[in-house]
Amino acid sequence: MCTAATYSTKDHYFGRNLDLEFSYKETVTITPRNYSFKFRNGKEISNHYAIIGMSYVMDNYPLYYDAMNEKGLAMAGLNFPNNADYKELVNDKDNVAPFEFIPWILTQCSNIKEAKELLNNINIAKIDFSEQLKASPLHWIISDKDSSITVESVKDGLKIYDNPVGILTNNPTFDIHMFNLNNYMSLSTEAPVNNFSKKLNFDTYSRGMGALGLPGDLSSASRFVKATFTKMNSLSGDSESESISQFFHILGSVEQQRGCVHMGECEYEITIYTSCCNLDKCIYYYTTYENSQITGVDMNKEDLDSSTLVNYDLIKGQQIFMQN
Repeated sequence: MCTAATYSTKDHYFGRNLDLEFSYKETVTITPRNYSFKFRNGKEISNHYAIIGMSYVMDNYPLYYDAMNEKGLAMAGLNFPNNADYKELVNDKDNVAPFEFIPWILTQCSNIKEAKELLNNINIAKIDFSEQLKASPLHWIISDKDSSITVESVKDGLKIYDNPVGILTNNPTFDIHMFNLNNYMSLSTEAPVNNFSKKLNFDTYSRGMGALGLPGDLSSASRFVKATFTKMNSLSGDSESESISQFFHILGSVEQQRGCVHMGECEYEITIYTSCCNLDKCIYYYTTYENSQITGVDMNKEDLDSSTLVNYDLIKGQQIFMQN
């Protein structure tokens, strides 16, 4: 399970929680402009926008979980079990494997408009990375500095939804998530008003009672509501420090703690990492489950005209500043 979010102050931000019970030893990976992407449809793109994001590098190929390109377009794939439906190859379409979808978009598109144009001819094909590494059931959020869309390949075909809240979790499908928000329109950041009965006097005995009914469980439907409410009502200053701090607090409202979601035997789902991309400055920030200190990787400090992947291992141990 996972949650992705967008946020804007003076700059624009995009990121996600990766919630799983295991890690693939992911790294922050920079793909420079001249790294050659060889797609399974036969197309090779050897000169493209530079990309930075979190990936599992297999056979010198970055399998991105989430990433942004140098133009400020960002994308993340989130678990979508039982709903994701990948198709057989279609002759007159761009057949793209699920693991290629992020680089397919981010190498060629600089904004949502261009992404929508490319999506007009795409078929997300039933292609595994290898015999050992099967295609994961995913849906995707794509965002630029102004808007977001959700992309889902389901039994009825490829669905592209405008995403006005800039939030994505997992099941059900995005249209149902958006409809479900109707059930929470009475939530407020203000103290509640007595609409129950004029014959009764009620005591507002606590702060925050305007949000009574806001889900607090870890299901994907509840996380969608809670992350949307938190993001849509979040306020922070415009500085980089204030902005990224607020962003991590937004995703922190739906993070998963070890022990709360049992996956069988000794396995528990946790928030393995949380990412935050500054789409204007091309800086990738992250925290990990055991390291709450924010770490940043600036794409602009690398040679973006090279052809070699750059990988940074995650700093996972807790970083504690002793003040005395």
